[in-house]
Amino acid sequence: MRSIWKGSIAFGLVNVPVKVYTATEDHDIKFHQVHAADGGRIKYDRVCTICGKSVAFADIDKQYESPEGEKVVLTDDDFAKLPVAEKHEIPVLQFVPSDQIDPILYDKTYYLEPDSNTPKAYVLLAATLERIDRTALVHFTLRQKTRLAAMRVREGMLVLQTLLWPDEVRAVSFESLEEAGTPRPQEIKMAETLVESMSDDFDPDQYTDEYQVELQRLLDEAVARGDGKAPERPEAAAAESDAEVVDLVAALQRSLEASGAGGAKESTKARKSQPRKSQPRKTAEPKTRKTAQKRTRKGA
Repeated sequence: MRSIWKGSIAFGLVNVPVKVYTATEDHDIKFHQVHAADGGRIKYDRVCTICGKSVAFADIDKQYESPEGEKVVLTDDDFAKLPVAEKHEIPVLQFVPSDQIDPILYDKTYYLEPDSNTPKAYVLLAATLERIDRTALVHFTLRQKTRLAAMRVREGMLVLQTLLWPDEVRAVSFESLEEAGTPRPQEIKMAETLVESMSDDFDPDQYTDEYQVELQRLLDEAVARGDGKAPERPEAAAAESDAEVVDLVAALQRSLEASGAGGAKESTKARKSQPRKSQPRKTAEPKTRKTAQKRTRKGA
């Protein structure tokens, strides 16, 4: 794994040299675009609209157009003159309670490795953050762009997560929610029971990207066949849907029954909240026998 940035964390008067690594990667299967008729690869050419010639990437500059139509062209040299482009420091702005950061703000994640022969300051900062259970808000500049970021500890290692600016999160209001009524107490109680029956500790290893698994299997079969075409597969049967269910309580009840039948973990609270099935009376069988005996005697 190769570092993508080198600099230091400015923690008061303490300087912590670090290297930055991308923490996540995309495992989605990649495809090339090809001509359906003959399978030829599709290529894209950067063509100038004025001279009609192909333009190399090194000869391309960036242009800004104002709302009034004014155009300004900036070169790489112009961007290099900006003070932010030379910034190799991660200044700590403040420490905040971790639960006060809305998860919707999280963007990219990076690992921070100590870049010093004596990483004592790195270990000290990580231990302090873990002990006080707070997140450090920092500024992080990467590829000529300064972001607000959250720095926290994960398995003894400092992790940096860039944050969206508040104006990058869209404000939204749905009229359909304004018209929705308040859930009935019975619905809330049954929904809570359903949640309890499906509750467990989070373990990401339990989940698999089934789409990528099946896609890889399909490709492997096509490669094994040697004809370059995916094998035909029968269409999957359409699953039953409760989209048109009118009675929400009935849908919740069916969900509870399904979760129990599927072997889902059921909490003690969930068991207590479920209605008990009535047991047949012990006297029912003897009464039936006596009635049968009387009828036999009369018939005799």
